[in-house]
Amino acid sequence: MPGTFVHKFDTPVFKGEVSIPLGLYIDGKWVDGSEGKTIDVLNPSTGKLTTKIAEGTAKDLDAAVNAAQKAFDTTWGLHTPAVQRSRLLAKLGDLMEQHADNLAAIEALDNGKTFKWARTTDVDHSIRCIRYYAGWADKILGQTIETTEAKLVYTRHEPIGVVGQIIPWNFPLQMLAWKIGPALATGCAVVMKPSEFTPLSALYLSKLIHEAGFPPGAFNLVNGYGHTVGQAMAEHKGIEKIAFTGSTLVGRKIMEAAAKSNLKKVTLELGGKSPSIIFDDADLDQAVQWAAFGIFYNHGQCCCAGSRIYVHEKIYDTFIARFKQHTSELKVGDPFDPTVFQGPQVSEQQFNRIMGYIKDGQEAGATVLQGGERVGTEGYFIKPTIFTDVKPDMRIVQEEIFGPVCVVLKFKDDDDIVAQANNSIYGLAASVYSQNVTRALSTAHKLQAGTVWVNAANMLYPNVPFGGVKQSGIGRELGEYALANYTSVKAVQVNLHLSLS
Repeated sequence: MPGTFVHKFDTPVFKGEVSIPLGLYIDGKWVDGSEGKTIDVLNPSTGKLTTKIAEGTAKDLDAAVNAAQKAFDTTWGLHTPAVQRSRLLAKLGDLMEQHADNLAAIEALDNGKTFKWARTTDVDHSIRCIRYYAGWADKILGQTIETTEAKLVYTRHEPIGVVGQIIPWNFPLQMLAWKIGPALATGCAVVMKPSEFTPLSALYLSKLIHEAGFPPGAFNLVNGYGHTVGQAMAEHKGIEKIAFTGSTLVGRKIMEAAAKSNLKKVTLELGGKSPSIIFDDADLDQAVQWAAFGIFYNHGQCCCAGSRIYVHEKIYDTFIARFKQHTSELKVGDPFDPTVFQGPQVSEQQFNRIMGYIKDGQEAGATVLQGGERVGTEGYFIKPTIFTDVKPDMRIVQEEIFGPVCVVLKFKDDDDIVAQANNSIYGLAASVYSQNVTRALSTAHKLQAGTVWVNAANMLYPNVPFGGVKQSGIGRELGEYALANYTSVKAVQVNLHLSLS
């Protein structure tokens, strides 16, 4: 039997005790991995061991797929009326709300994001997402299509079947909600792999899914590494669709494995190098604050982070001075300190990657205007970092760093900035700052990005689609658009009175 992790929080923002199962959740039961191995889960604030979770294998994934298929064939999918799927998701949303502080504390402990942001953003958004898709469950409709009066033709949007889902470590709970919401609403049976770096909120939510009353096998969770469980999921012929959020490099591997196995349907939400464009007619104080939020929110570990900041040459010097001052006031430290804006990076691996990019930028001739250093001697804390004097071909301008590091560049006119902003292999998001609505919208329409914010950044809603173009991914999450990822369209043609002579 797998163990349970019990942790008592005694912090300025949260006091309480949480109990988290540490096993794999397969067919409605908590089980150990087939090889009896475990994965260390570290606290990014200290670098020390938090707990150990059961390590899954390809064999365990196979058991989860079999359980999911059994559920889909007997007790889930179209065997569970849409109104009942809606009630179960609504019940899960209610349970998440009851456990909201616990979920936020787990995210702060496991991921390093501040309790304040986890509670007001990650957890609240996840609850809204689950409730949003609870509302969709009985509204997934086909069409009646006119052909001839001698025939009745209609379409059904049927659940695909067993789906595999792989979520990242930067928004563990939120990405889980994005994935399971539309999948369970449509009636698909889910096999989930959380990140091995941040599995605790997914394990806790699995407990709530069980409590909500979903039938065994409708949702399964297998901890494990990407090269074992993730690879097995992409290759598994019993999985009809796979959804992945993570790096473009891994996304390519998943797409290749999906094609070589059973041509499973694929949706990918991948990397980004989002531009923030600040025109000379922008509200400068607001632009400074939003641009900082756009890159430093969630410690820069955000696929849509506005890491390329383009400022009109007329206001460049003024913006830089205010941006540097604002950034210097962002407090880095303990995620449970209510005055802290930025906690640690998620892991030593990610910390070293970010510091490597900072070193590379300096060696390439860019200037560190602010930050560029470690904070403290324990954990994985990095000062918010601003680079100036950069060239378009530098790695820090072209490649996704996934940390609290941005580059600031000048531009001259509207055509110049559109060309600069679109000079990227990515196309996930962008921000435009201007008080001229015509200018702002004209620019937004020319940008090669799946999402464009005007006078804002990093604002996401369950009913608004999210996804990228170019190498930022395939498909859309959230909104009605996400339902199409989990359904197959079947056309039914009924002959009413046509006869062959």
